[in-house]
Amino acid sequence: MSDAEAQEQDKEDKADRTDLAEERTAWAEDRTLMANERTFAGWMRTGMAAVGIGLGFNALFGRLEPDWVPRAIATLFILMGVFIFWAAQRHGCATHARLSAHQAEPLKGMKLRLVAVMFSLGALALVAAIWLLDIRGG
Repeated sequence: MSDAEAQEQDKEDKADRTDLAEERTAWAEDRTLMANERTFAGWMRTGMAAVGIGLGFNALFGRLEPDWVPRAIATLFILMGVFIFWAAQRHGCATHARLSAHQAEPLKGMKLRLVAVMFSLGALALVAAIWLLDIRGG
């Protein structure tokens, strides 16, 4: 093999390695985007658990005296859930903005916000219900 042929072969090998590296990088970005969605879902579940703890606390200890104490503790847990929803949304959107999808079709940042808004509105409605409804039953 002549020097010219060897140099040409080296160029082709480098081009092939570059293409493979770019393809692997694209796959890694897609995997990271999908992992970001799973992380977002995990944080949303954690937020829902906090809301559930608040509701459960209010249901189990609603007859404590003074009556505002169980409501306040329940509200605290529910508001922690709302905070978790917004923190998850903020971090999920920031990660999504830094990466590019190649073959994967991740949720758009606006959908993450919509999910956080819906969960937050539901949780805040529960807070209003806790404070407005007579939990003593008469």
